[in-house]
Amino acid sequence: MRLISEPAIPVKIQKMKERVRWRHSSIIQRGIDQTSMVIDDGKDDTPDFSFLVIGDSGTKSHYGHHPQREVTELMLAHQDDCRFVLHTGDVIYVVGSHEYYPANFIEPYREFLVGGENPKNIAYDRMIFNLPFLPVLGNHDYYDVPFVYRWLTGSTLRLRRMLRYKDFEIGWHGSNQGDAYARAFLDYLASFAAPEELNHHLDQYYTGKTDTGRCLRYIPGEFTRVPNRYYSFRYGGIDFFALDSNTFNMPSPLPTTQAGEIYRQELQKRRQEIDREEEQILAMSDRLNPDNPADAEQLDDLSAKLDQINEVKIDIEKQLSSQQSATIDFEQLEWLRDRLIESWHTSEVRGRILFFHHPPYVTEATKWSQAQTLAVRHRLRWVLEQVKENLGSLVQNRPIVDLIFNGHAHCLEYLRTADTGYADSHIPCIISGGSGRRPRRQRVEGTELLETFSGLPGSPTRKVAESLLYVGRSGYGSQTRLPYSCVRVDIKDGFPPKFIVRPLVAERVEQKWYQHEMEPLLL
Repeated sequence: MRLISEPAIPVKIQKMKERVRWRHSSIIQRGIDQTSMVIDDGKDDTPDFSFLVIGDSGTKSHYGHHPQREVTELMLAHQDDCRFVLHTGDVIYVVGSHEYYPANFIEPYREFLVGGENPKNIAYDRMIFNLPFLPVLGNHDYYDVPFVYRWLTGSTLRLRRMLRYKDFEIGWHGSNQGDAYARAFLDYLASFAAPEELNHHLDQYYTGKTDTGRCLRYIPGEFTRVPNRYYSFRYGGIDFFALDSNTFNMPSPLPTTQAGEIYRQELQKRRQEIDREEEQILAMSDRLNPDNPADAEQLDDLSAKLDQINEVKIDIEKQLSSQQSATIDFEQLEWLRDRLIESWHTSEVRGRILFFHHPPYVTEATKWSQAQTLAVRHRLRWVLEQVKENLGSLVQNRPIVDLIFNGHAHCLEYLRTADTGYADSHIPCIISGGSGRRPRRQRVEGTELLETFSGLPGSPTRKVAESLLYVGRSGYGSQTRLPYSCVRVDIKDGFPPKFIVRPLVAERVEQKWYQHEMEPLLL
């Protein structure tokens, strides 16, 4: 039985537009840009500032310990020094349901919320942050649960116990096509039924000024909503671009050639193999007792493997179901292209940072070769190539963007792209996806990422990126090390700016926790 469903890309786009009343007449009349915002904290023009980055965090405690809360403790030590928190997606596991916001978000991050001393009194769709919390959508924030599964699991407790190997952060609801995330974080303009209510709200909170017109004002402690599923803001002379990679990660269609047909058959064979692997893991799980500490640790390890298997299945299914023309969110990609060009032509902008969920470059064991990874890489490259062509000599020797943050891979990783032959060359990339969900291992194939010219196995290759730091699951049995993480980023004055990335790690070893800060990365 398939436990997770995902809406099609056109559905994701349309539903999110409806929720923010995209280009409503009242919005157009006021000259409001629904993809921009300003952080109204009185400090946004300071060139020296710091912020935190987390991702893939929204999960429950694991057999008596709570990794997400351990990472929060790391963050709290830096709360007073940082201006905001970026979240790289997968805010709530497993299917983005509003049922799990209280336990998987509000409770662990209570110190960052107004009224956090009484977290049970905070509704998930009424959260106000005292420190700006700026998320993007992860794939789990869009997932849903098929009705038949809700009916079965809701009807018999016995079946729930039989399926205990599945992560039961799946209840009666899914995300409702991303609606829970939208109600939690977006300015949900669809909630205003009367025109006068909408107009009053726009006149009260859309008074910020940008190069593109009026925009939303994000006011810590008072009004803490982001305007759209993708958006931008400027802080300390740095332009930040938050993207929804869930709408441009569809794999390209398989070629209608002999090589394409062979690859399709290989995918189908791999699908059968991982089905058998899953059955073996389930059989092992049935023999373990979660009330026994030793068995609980092993169950956690097996659950991590099942997580990976499910993700591989989804990626294979995306490839096999991809039509002759994959759906691509060109509206968002063209928006990014135009805003990057505008950013480069704005003299007070010192640098540019992108953050989104799916990493274009990664060496985590299950993500590095996924079709979705390659799709995001190629679509981002398409954007950057157009920006480079437009800017000409203005770029000189700098990359188009100074830094990229991602999640999706459950690890902390620092990579740098090589000379790819395209405009995505020499870009530092930080994956901060180890903030709560089970950490993943690095691939055994090594730290250098190679790319095939045609996208099919056996084609000529070139080096496109290299991993310079990887913090993830290692060791086996009682020697297993489980590092959970976030990063602090310090941006220094100057043109171009200097970035100091400080990895913060909470590691579980032999059922004990150890916290430490790694050597900073100077970018």
